Amino acid sequence: MSNIRFEQIEGKSLGFYILVAGLLILILTALGSAYYMEHHGHFVTGMNNRIVWGMPHVFALFLIVAASGALNVASFSSVFNKKLYKPLSRLSGLVALSLLAGGLMILVLDLGRPDRLIIAMTEYNFKSIFAWNIILYNGFFVVVAVYLWLLFERRMNKFSRKAGLIAFGWRLILTTGTGSIFGFLVAKQAYDAVIMAPMFIIMSFAFGLAFFILILIVSYQWTNRLLGDAVVNRLSNLLGVFVAAVMYFVTIYHLGSLYLAENMGIESFILFDGSIYTKLFWYGQIILGGLIPIVLIYHPTTKGNRSMLGLASVLIIIGGLIQLYVIIIGGQEYPMELFPGKEILEGYGGIAQYSASLPEIFLSIGGIALAIIVVTFLVKFLAFLPESLADDVADPHYKS
Repeated sequence: MSNIRFEQIEGKSLGFYILVAGLLILILTALGSAYYMEHHGHFVTGMNNRIVWGMPHVFALFLIVAASGALNVASFSSVFNKKLYKPLSRLSGLVALSLLAGGLMILVLDLGRPDRLIIAMTEYNFKSIFAWNIILYNGFFVVVAVYLWLLFERRMNKFSRKAGLIAFGWRLILTTGTGSIFGFLVAKQAYDAVIMAPMFIIMSFAFGLAFFILILIVSYQWTNRLLGDAVVNRLSNLLGVFVAAVMYFVTIYHLGSLYLAENMGIESFILFDGSIYTKLFWYGQIILGGLIPIVLIYHPTTKGNRSMLGLASVLIIIGGLIQLYVIIIGGQEYPMELFPGKEILEGYGGIAQYSASLPEIFLSIGGIALAIIVVTFLVKFLAFLPESLADDVADPHYKS
């Protein structure tokens, strides 16, 4: 590992400037959309009294969950002492902070009155899981930033493992808190399940690693740096395991829910009724975001192909967004059981309707654009990328 050198990227090519310009346009569009929604009120969105979490919340929670998982690579190095991943620890921490910043940007701009966030940050209700999440999100920035500083400062490298242990524990608690938002929400039949917390943890592993792999491959390809097969193949195998684990938890979650007779309505609505959520679940989440990526990662004809690994990562990200859309939006559209054994003929009875508006979509995409542009600029101005990750440097014992 002593042969590893870190360098900045030049960032002087036409492609680099086009990328930055495109991302800035998306971010400005998102800011304009937030202003439009704030000025006219959330009446201009697809949200209503029953659908209070819309498309922005799907993207925001996806980025927050993925941020936790993107720190996995650094954790493998610091916590589990896997030297193969040590050169990628800096980039892992950077991607994690960037994804969290993008997710929180969406949440803050969707508040309608972002200034009221000051109240939430100064007056805590510790019985609320949302209050705890504010502490966890802010703490994540601090813990990972300190961890990155220890990695950059050679004199402080000896303390990086302890900081990595703290970051590892913090991110597990953070994702547990995010999943518990739904697990503790007993009023909604689609949410009320303790398994939500561990399921969100394994979802973070898959979504965050998919983001990290995409950024890693693109960064090395566009900067003409050598990226050997040792690291890529190891990350590819991990990604396949995480995706399979997500599908396992999803299966257990739905089987457990089907076991309770009171949940047959919501399970039929999601899994069998032929609604948009049934199609999204089976074709988007399970097939597109689960089975196809596993085939691309492990099938002999595509295994080891970086283009196919990149495609698998993209499909996992799309499948992850679909999965959260089904959980968040589908769970709200199904009516609450206000009067057991009774049917509500008017008012809050029946299936709610939601259709995301353009401002919501632009704001959501802007969060991803912010995450990518943060990574782009910091990689340009700071030494986050190893100069080379040839197999004999990254793993002297690797055999192709």
